[in-house]
Amino acid sequence: MGRAVSSVLALACAVALSGCEFVRNDINRTLGRAPATDARSADLAAAQVTTIGVNSYLWRAALDTLSFAPLAQTDSAGGVIVTDWYVNPNSPGERVKVTATILDANLRADALRVAASRQVLTGGQWIEAPVAAATVQRLEEIILTRARDLRRNAIAG
Repeated sequence: MGRAVSSVLALACAVALSGCEFVRNDINRTLGRAPATDARSADLAAAQVTTIGVNSYLWRAALDTLSFAPLAQTDSAGGVIVTDWYVNPNSPGERVKVTATILDANLRADALRVAASRQVLTGGQWIEAPVAAATVQRLEEIILTRARDLRRNAIAG
């Protein structure tokens, strides 16, 4: 009988103590004093809880990187950016179109896919031409590097 009472009393104390932490955090939030969190957990929360549906750092980095070309379509909920045809003034007989797709809410290398189309002007008509694989890979690297920089700046600032 004494053991049962001791066990129930210990359980009641444990529940009461865990409730105190919850109540204290709730009161602090109500008073505008949120419990302190480290920068890493705040960063993870910012990256995972976005209003756009995909990783905000990757989204911003992709927009920044592809800003050289006019945008034809953007879907922040689905994570798709499609540029319109871009003609480089230094080579007017060639044009490119780029599609960047963000596949995940986390900042990871495999959360980004870039595809490009290239056309060359031949006899007054635009003809499909191959895109070097290194070009697409380089665009992915630029976007990922920019996303990491944005994340570092957000943590530091």
